[in-house]
Amino acid sequence: MARLAGVSVGTVSHALNKPAVVAPPTLARIEAAVEELGYVRNRAARDLVAGDSRTVGMVLVALDNSFIVDIARGAEEAVRAQGRSLLLANADVDLPTQDHYLSLFDESRVAGVLLAPLDSPLEGALRVQRHGRPVVLVNYAADGFCGVVVDEEHGGHLAARHLLDRGRRRLAFVGGPLSLRAVAGRLRGARRAAGEEGLEVEHLPTRSLQPAEGRRVAAELAARPPRERPDGLVIAADSLAVACVQALTTVHGLAVPDDVAVTGYDDNHFVSDAPVPLTTVRQPGLEMGRGAAELLAEEVGGGEEHEHRTVVAVPELLVRASTGG
Repeated sequence: MARLAGVSVGTVSHALNKPAVVAPPTLARIEAAVEELGYVRNRAARDLVAGDSRTVGMVLVALDNSFIVDIARGAEEAVRAQGRSLLLANADVDLPTQDHYLSLFDESRVAGVLLAPLDSPLEGALRVQRHGRPVVLVNYAADGFCGVVVDEEHGGHLAARHLLDRGRRRLAFVGGPLSLRAVAGRLRGARRAAGEEGLEVEHLPTRSLQPAEGRRVAAELAARPPRERPDGLVIAADSLAVACVQALTTVHGLAVPDDVAVTGYDDNHFVSDAPVPLTTVRQPGLEMGRGAAELLAEEVGGGEEHEHRTVVAVPELLVRASTGG
């Protein structure tokens, strides 16, 4: 490139890194050489030499939930404010894919990794950590990692307490499998709220949080005699809840909230525009993403003196028509 532009290697270096110190005619010749040769600088190599990567990797469990998208947006905002760039990867609810992207970011020598993981072993994250790269968990907590989580039990308590305060007494919790920590926490919260009134919560398990399971539960409930049917449903995810409400009202002829009041969880962007707008528990995704990025910056700069900690975010109830709001 220097030969083509008729300048020294040092002048090329100045043009690429400190263009203000290069005379405009010389800079124009170097830029023309760059264009002709198709040169693209190797940022990873520069960062490796400097010992400071300006890139953060983020692996997300899935992108079909607007709560996860909000986490990514919050992280990107905070990472950009730190003078770094964020690279996103979608694990698509697949552990090998999650581990593939963790390895890819590790090999790329990113400054650190933000991970919203599957409910599964964290071998891939531990491997990245052993290589000296910080990993911060989002919406998950584990020993040996910094993380940001939501108080899921409090969220379940909020939803059930709201139904009880609306006069509902036959509560059921819809969701599963309970191997998902978030679902198990939400069920504990619902049971605690009911216990405060001397009541119990029926658990209607689901195999996943997909809409088909919500429709299946709706059919089971509609087949029961009215007196044996719950009058309040605490549903573990908006995807389940919207499908359940739709089936109850359009297929089985029940009224929501008159026959059964329903709460969801996550505050996905579509629930406020559903035919029956859904009361739901909002998780602060933007704030969680920002908090995770800030924890990562602390760990990157803290060295051996850094102490891992987990930040707990507080959810809030948003009342809409599905519970009479």
